[in-house]
Amino acid sequence: VQLQASGGRLVQAGGSLRLSCAISGTFHSIKTMAWYRQAPGKERGLVARITSEGNTEEAASVKDRFTISRDSADNTMNLHMNNLKPEDTAVYYCNAFGFLQGKGWSPGRSFHSWGQGTLVTVSS
Repeated sequence: VQLQASGGRLVQAGGSLRLSCAISGTFHSIKTMAWYRQAPGKERGLVARITSEGNTEEAASVKDRFTISRDSADNTMNLHMNNLKPEDTAVYYCNAFGFLQGKGWSPGRSFHSWGQGTLVTVSS
């Protein structure tokens, strides 16, 4: 299973941006998808997560500014970012957890995949 993140670019503070993550490959199901970010000199941390049931959670630092969404029909996930701040500058990674195809219609072993990252730079 491969993930391809896109949409990162330079944006001014207060601006908006949408990141997308496309999933390809053969799998049985995806249970959870998420966005993480890593700023220079800092550890990678969770930004937002969405489950297959549509339940979402966001980090406190982005709550009410960022919205995660998922389109199961075309296996994409988006992160809508509003009111961007310089501290949002980071490489953003998409992540997926699910199950590969097993025998028949059954799920096989689990997988945990990462995209390559897309750089978001917010200027003050």
